[in-house]
Amino acid sequence: MSTAPETSRAKRGFGRYAVALIPLIVFAGIAATAAKMLYDQDVHGKDISEIPSALIGTKAPVLNLAPLEGANLPPLTDSAIKGKLTLVNVFASWCIPCREEHPILKELAKDGRLNVVAINYKDKNDNALRFLGELGNPFAAIGVDPKGQAAIDWGVYGIPESYLVAPDGTILYKRVGPFDEVSLKEGLFPAMEKALAKPAS
Repeated sequence: MSTAPETSRAKRGFGRYAVALIPLIVFAGIAATAAKMLYDQDVHGKDISEIPSALIGTKAPVLNLAPLEGANLPPLTDSAIKGKLTLVNVFASWCIPCREEHPILKELAKDGRLNVVAINYKDKNDNALRFLGELGNPFAAIGVDPKGQAAIDWGVYGIPESYLVAPDGTILYKRVGPFDEVSLKEGLFPAMEKALAKPAS
C-alpha cells in the first residue's frame, strides 16, 4: 500500500507549522535585541539614546523639503544649512517628547553660532502650526516630510531626533530622543566646540 498521500499531508503540515513559527522567530529576535539594549543600559551604564549612526562622518543627505505653509519660514533645502554649523531637529506636533524638548531648542536657537532647522515628520500642517504657535518657533527653516522619506534618508529611529551638521555638510553628531542636561553637556556641546575650533577649509 502506498504511503504517498500520508507523506504529502505530513509535508503540508510541517510547512504550515514552519510558516506559523516565522512571526515567533522574528518577535524573539526583536525582543532579544531590546533586552540586550536594556541590559547594556542597566548593567553597563550605556546610554541607548546615543545610538551610533552610519551617517556620522559622512555628508548629510540631500535636503529639498517644501516649507510648512503658514509658518512664514523658508523651506528646508541644502542652501538653508550650507556654510553653517546646523542642528537638524526632527519633530511632530503629536510627539510628546518633542513638546518636552522644545524649550531646550529655543535656548539653543539663541546661540548665534548655531543654525537650528527642522524636519516636520508625518504631521498635519495645521497641527504643526498650532504646536509652534503655542510653544514658540526656534527654527530658521522648516521642511515638511509627510510620508517620512526624508526621515528614512537620515536614518531616523524615532522622534525627536537631532543631527549636528558641520558647515561643509558632514554629520558630526546624532541624538535619539529629547535633549536633556546630560546629553547637552556630554554630547552636543562638545561636538559643537570641536566643530567651531576646527579651521574653516
